[in-house]
Amino acid sequence: MVNVFKIKKGLDINLEGKAERIKVQKDASEDFVLSPAFFEGVVPKVIVREGEHVDAGQALFVNKQYPEVGFASPVSGTVTEIARGERRKVLHVKISPDTEQKYVDYGIHDVSRMSGEDVKDMLLKAGLFGFMDQLPYAISALPCNEPKAIFVSALRDKPLAADFEFELEGNEADFQTGLTALSKIAKVYLGIGAKQTSAALTGAKDVEINVFSGPCPAGNVGVQINHISPVNKGETVWTADPMVVIFIGRLFNTGKVDLRRIVAVVGSMVENPSYHDVIVGGQIAPLLECRLGDFAECLRIIDGNVLTGRRTTIDGYIGAHTSEITVISEGEEECEFMGWMMPRLNQFSVNRSYFSWLLGKKAYTLDARVKGGERHMIMSGEYDRVIPMDICAEYLIKAIISGDIDRMEELGIYEVAPEDFALAEFVDSSKLELQHIVRSGLDMLRKENA
Repeated sequence: MVNVFKIKKGLDINLEGKAERIKVQKDASEDFVLSPAFFEGVVPKVIVREGEHVDAGQALFVNKQYPEVGFASPVSGTVTEIARGERRKVLHVKISPDTEQKYVDYGIHDVSRMSGEDVKDMLLKAGLFGFMDQLPYAISALPCNEPKAIFVSALRDKPLAADFEFELEGNEADFQTGLTALSKIAKVYLGIGAKQTSAALTGAKDVEINVFSGPCPAGNVGVQINHISPVNKGETVWTADPMVVIFIGRLFNTGKVDLRRIVAVVGSMVENPSYHDVIVGGQIAPLLECRLGDFAECLRIIDGNVLTGRRTTIDGYIGAHTSEITVISEGEEECEFMGWMMPRLNQFSVNRSYFSWLLGKKAYTLDARVKGGERHMIMSGEYDRVIPMDICAEYLIKAIISGDIDRMEELGIYEVAPEDFALAEFVDSSKLELQHIVRSGLDMLRKENA
């Protein structure tokens, strides 16, 4: 049985620089990095030393609070650096890769004959368990919690988002194996888009398929959870990026931890946006080489999506959940004649302040400017127009800012993640950093309930 959900609230932002369905092979990365920052909520304990040789799939660090949760090295090679920040906080572990890659052999397994505990133990042993997330708190999944369900969203509808169906080509068998493996742990809900036609999605087995149509953020896994099975206090659900499902399938089909994936290099400041074969933790620089023109000093490079990604630099590294590297203009060099008094036919407007809304589905070039300063929060209902969830978004934000934990719980903080407020942050006339506010609220609640 396939359920269909039509999302009415939201906002599609059509931007210049979407990747063409062309795969480009770039030079291999000279070193790789795995950072605890890739995994929200993890307090790391490094279990390797500088100069030590590791194989692909060997744990580099573990979650200090749950030592059974390790995080696998994406490549084999020599550990060249364990970078630490203030108070010896672990920033990353850097590896210089071998010419010929060596993998830890975890053995090929038939997932159809495995129990849920067997699958869970295998993921913990191979260092892939922590690549999944959980609600509440929107953190890396914890093995002490039994999920009532596992949600996978194969619909990517944020601006300039990579096309998962293109990533899926050639990985269909591993994707199905990953879904079957997760179904041994709990019921799996697969969310797909109404326009997605891949047989691996529409005909997926061992899962309940739910079709979502409508504007962004219909593809947000939090939105899908809210419509299918909302999270109440005391309940836990796990979520998995569809590419992580492929990683899991490869583990059972080959016995190896293989973190190869396709990443889209997108944005208005990128020449010839396209897809690239990469390994998690690889360098960003080779992907952008000779593609930024003469504006390298005035660019915002983002590891991830333009709405939810992390700001990085040309010397940065690809995150564990990154599906696109986005490059847009900082906008500092812009000088607008007469400013807001111009008709602005080439600038995007949510509420038809500019005449550009008359031009239909035009692709816009946006920059990183906020265009205004932080001001008092106005209860205008603008958050609710772009958040298709059964929550009072503005009241929830106010409760978080005031530190009212009881009020936060009443208003549904257990079922939200920072990315659910990405569009609200984009349209917010008060210029508040809503995603940061929601993250601080979730951290406060997790600390209180520890």
